[in-house]
Amino acid sequence: MICVCIAEKTADDCLMALAGIEFAEIRIDKMEADLTDIKKIFSYHSRLIATCRPGDRSRAVRLDLLKAAINAGAAYIDIEVEAEDEYKEQLITRARAAGCQVIISYHNFEKTPQKHELVHILEWCFSSGADIAKISCMVQHQHENARLLGLLDDERPIVILGMGEPGRITRMAAPLLGSPFTYASQGKGKETAPGQIDKATLEKMMGSIENV
Repeated sequence: MICVCIAEKTADDCLMALAGIEFAEIRIDKMEADLTDIKKIFSYHSRLIATCRPGDRSRAVRLDLLKAAINAGAAYIDIEVEAEDEYKEQLITRARAAGCQVIISYHNFEKTPQKHELVHILEWCFSSGADIAKISCMVQHQHENARLLGLLDDERPIVILGMGEPGRITRMAAPLLGSPFTYASQGKGKETAPGQIDKATLEKMMGSIENV
């Protein structure tokens, strides 16, 4: 399954981008959106991930925006594993009450940690309350792809992503090896992470392997 990353500035542009898309992540942190906009977006589509990464907005504002997304019908919420425990607990409690699944994510934009570190991070994600753990790391060498994909030898739902050009293969291979979904951009030039592949290209790549 492919999740399309949407990072449009306005609610109207976001809704236009969602046309014809079955499953998407909404990058609230990239938007100029208020609570009304969030309600409009997440009540419009039934299979959306609400994500609001740390940045210019305060912790309190991010909490309000994510809670609004949950209340409006978000299917998933993505919370950074490094976030304060109270922040995670508030969102997880709200998500559980609403039937919204929790993704606890780890991102490393510099490197892929060693295997024992990744295993520790994975356990941290699940002990924090994850329904799904997401591990996304910058890949410098091809063998690091194997290190990431090896984490899928687990019965729990885990999303694995290798960032950067060398890591692109993980975006195609992970869902074929048990990852519940992978991420793609809505089109070329719309990438939200290094090495992200556009949806049309990724579908062709995955289809060519499945048909072998």
